[in-house]
Amino acid sequence: MNAMSAREPAPRGIEPTEWDARIKLAACYRMVARLGMDDLIYNHISLRVPGYDDQFLINPYGLLFDEITASSLVKIDTRGNKLDDTPQAVNVAAFVIHAAIHTSNHDAACVLHTHSDASVAVSGQEKGLLPLSQFAMRFYDRQAFHDYEGVAIDLDEQTRLVRDLGPHRVMLMRNHGILTVGRTPGEAFMLLYYFERAARIQLQMQAAAAAGATLVMPPHEVCEKAARQFWELQGDILVPGEREWPALMRQLDRTDPSYRN
Repeated sequence: MNAMSAREPAPRGIEPTEWDARIKLAACYRMVARLGMDDLIYNHISLRVPGYDDQFLINPYGLLFDEITASSLVKIDTRGNKLDDTPQAVNVAAFVIHAAIHTSNHDAACVLHTHSDASVAVSGQEKGLLPLSQFAMRFYDRQAFHDYEGVAIDLDEQTRLVRDLGPHRVMLMRNHGILTVGRTPGEAFMLLYYFERAARIQLQMQAAAAAGATLVMPPHEVCEKAARQFWELQGDILVPGEREWPALMRQLDRTDPSYRN
């Protein structure tokens, strides 16, 4: 909790830990929107309510990401029941995807799903993200794939989503988008950010290759070494978001703190 959120009392009826979670999740929505990785009203980010394995917060269906505030988030359980006194609805696909991951993975405090352009573009490539940049090395042999089954509104898809994600924190949903899983909103957001950067670079390199350039791809041993450096937190490497997230929230507080309302 940063200094500003520590000074903000939780509204009546909301536990301080839940209010802090709402602030961080609302900030995550705003950051995704600022980077242009949202899709009007159709994507979703969820955060488990602190202290509850079967409850999570998610956006109300119909609001743009840059409209999301801490108080506008909807609290539901993993069976799809609304736990807030609100007329707002929740996207059915959001419930199907997020409830599946929250229920199956204790580390999945925050689940982020977008249709960001570059991620969708590489999701339709057989091998997904290629190790063509340092941004991509984090995900070398550590990206999951889930085949497209249509709009995710069928409950029986939940089993396959969980199976395909496995132990990974990033999954390409073929021809659809990307899903990242974090222990915090900061981790889920930064995994999306780094994947999207890597995907954009890959597409630019592939365009150059189509025009005659020769791509250089490091050997397996080097790619695996780099991936282990990231995931094993070697040297001064920290969990994604641990350094970046406080700075991003400070930037948001300077420019548009309305997400805290």
